[in-house]
Amino acid sequence: MNRTAPPLSLGDGFLWATGIEDTFIAEPHAVTGRTLDEYALTEHYERWEEDLRLIAELGVRAARYGIPWYRVNPRPGEFDWSWTDRVLETMVNVHRIEPIIDLVHYGTPLWMERSFLNPDYPRFVAEYARAFAEHYRGLCHWYTPLNEPRVNAWYAGRLGWWPPHGRSWRGFTDVMLQICRGICLTQAAIRDVVPDAVMVHVDATDLYVPLDAADSRVAGETRTRQELVFLALDLVLGRIDDRHRLHGWLARQGVRDEDLRWFREHAVTPDVIGYNMYPMFSRKVVRSTPRGGVRVGIRPCWTETLMELTRMYAARYSPIPVMITETACSGSMKRRIRWIEDSVEVVRQARAEGIPLVGYTFWPLYSLVTWAYRNGRAELGDYLLDMGLWDLRRTDKGLERVHTPAVDAYKRAVRASV
Repeated sequence: MNRTAPPLSLGDGFLWATGIEDTFIAEPHAVTGRTLDEYALTEHYERWEEDLRLIAELGVRAARYGIPWYRVNPRPGEFDWSWTDRVLETMVNVHRIEPIIDLVHYGTPLWMERSFLNPDYPRFVAEYARAFAEHYRGLCHWYTPLNEPRVNAWYAGRLGWWPPHGRSWRGFTDVMLQICRGICLTQAAIRDVVPDAVMVHVDATDLYVPLDAADSRVAGETRTRQELVFLALDLVLGRIDDRHRLHGWLARQGVRDEDLRWFREHAVTPDVIGYNMYPMFSRKVVRSTPRGGVRVGIRPCWTETLMELTRMYAARYSPIPVMITETACSGSMKRRIRWIEDSVEVVRQARAEGIPLVGYTFWPLYSLVTWAYRNGRAELGDYLLDMGLWDLRRTDKGLERVHTPAVDAYKRAVRASV
């Protein structure tokens, strides 16, 4: 497939973007029988033309866009691009929106036994990536191999909500290693097909703060948790050896030196490092418990945390450019608009400091369905979270996209640029 205009490059100026929540957990919940396909739940499969028009209305030049792996790859080695053909061709050639292809946004195809812990997962995901890149060579140019590896490993390996349902730090680490092997092989496969592809690695970020830094247990847990924020990036960049701060922790989870050596031998470097930050979730406090343990909780924050994390990523991964690849705020409309304005001001400040911050993504375009839907029993409407630019409201015509003042606030930011 071909495009009628050249792709964006990193030299084309600041990149304003948006995206549609696109979590794809195809396995039915053992009790409720529900799956979690955000495109299905928000009716994007049917209303994609309307949704692309909304993206274009914002004046942004790019959109992070997820591919439902379990649908396009229904059986091993078999691919069906019939739906994505129409969507991506319209996005690129009609609306002139550069898709940042999100190849894996949680979840694997149903045929893949044990999901990420299938021993052939890295090969399977690389085959899928190669097939996609070959089919869309000439149309798609920007890629994210896998969204939020740390959160993925947490839900699939530590919390047990998603396949393969691990419930330990060992499970977290096993899933993380497999995911990161897949990222390395995916980037290599895409570069074989599209040598000048722009690779955008994306993970969720957090800032961990000790409530009592004088407590050695609290201070130690804070350092470990902060290092775990960067684990996926450090793995795929081949940075972890016996001098790394997490080396001992990883060894206690069963990670062998030969596992780490594999990453150093297959290291890949992204063109952009993306981080996803939300003021409702991204500041974590670490405190001691009365029984001598340590507990981690969430402390709502504002843009001072976004600024600190931006500086942290830029310093740690210099000279690789960084990008805010997801951010938004829930709450009142006044609060949501204030977040847009204040977070964009952080962008200006960071760039004035010389930080190579190359883009900003407001996420999501419209309301999302919270992940609790899959293991809950309430009606769909009870799980809608309004934190997007458009709100979703159920009518006799389905889930209507309702314009809010946040749309206009983001348009102003895009027009003003930085």
